[in-house]
Amino acid sequence: MKFLKNVLMLLGVFFVISTLVFAVQESQSDAKDVVENDTPERDELKGYQITAIDIPEDLNFAGETVPLDDPEVLERVDREFLVNTYWQSNAVLLIKRANKYFPIIEPILAKNGVPDDFKYLAVAESGLQNVVSPAGATGFWQIMKATGREYGLEVNSNVDERYHLEKATEVACRYLKKSKEKFGTWTLAAASYNAGPGSINKYLGIQKAESYYDLLLGQETGRYVFRIMAIKEILNSPEKYGFHIEEKDMYNAVPTFKVEVSEPVLSFADFAKQYEINYKILKRHNPWLRQPHLNNASKKKYTIDIPNKGYYK
Repeated sequence: MKFLKNVLMLLGVFFVISTLVFAVQESQSDAKDVVENDTPERDELKGYQITAIDIPEDLNFAGETVPLDDPEVLERVDREFLVNTYWQSNAVLLIKRANKYFPIIEPILAKNGVPDDFKYLAVAESGLQNVVSPAGATGFWQIMKATGREYGLEVNSNVDERYHLEKATEVACRYLKKSKEKFGTWTLAAASYNAGPGSINKYLGIQKAESYYDLLLGQETGRYVFRIMAIKEILNSPEKYGFHIEEKDMYNAVPTFKVEVSEPVLSFADFAKQYEINYKILKRHNPWLRQPHLNNASKKKYTIDIPNKGYYK
């Protein structure tokens, strides 16, 4: 009985060793086949590399030259190009959203004499979304409540026009032009949009500097204008930075018509049904309406965007 048990044990060991040898031989054979019979798909994968980014020699912001001959400035520019190029999912979303919202923002900037580059400031501020910062800055242009009211926006629990893209863009234009008059350059105007004109004025005085590129700033504002430049270059030339997005994949604005309202609205759900849409769609096109009703005790005239009939099934 003991002899039989030993024989069975030896056979088992032999079987395990034979199996391992066969597996190793098969693996080596498969590897050889992959090398000898490589496919175009594998060639493409082998060709994907993480590389440095070529910085445009004529890099500028709002027509104002960036001093790339300063090695510290070049490093800061390079950082933003790398971060924003290789954060691929975010860049793709920004390219898609820009196709939807830039046609709304661009003519307002042009009408107000603000350089077109400032549309990329809105991208840097909010990613072209109606977000709210921890400090309470709101909307695409991240406008604070006090600033919004100072520039004529209605801001309360019922109506908050910081969420109204056209009106908020008008306010951003006025704010930026005022900063340009104060500081003399669009670059400093952009920096002051992030840090506030008081902070930029203080830093210029303490450091006895005249240019954004000569200022020692906190990390957020120190990166801010460089980030805008990187976003500008990527969105202007997406293919150059490896982004190939077809027109059919872009986001597009839904065509709308305008309805004027000068009375209170008791229920926006009922109001929406009059135009064969639902509450969610109405609020999506009018995010500045913050509650399910409109108080409007003063009978102010509001303009509400309604999507064209038949667009939503």
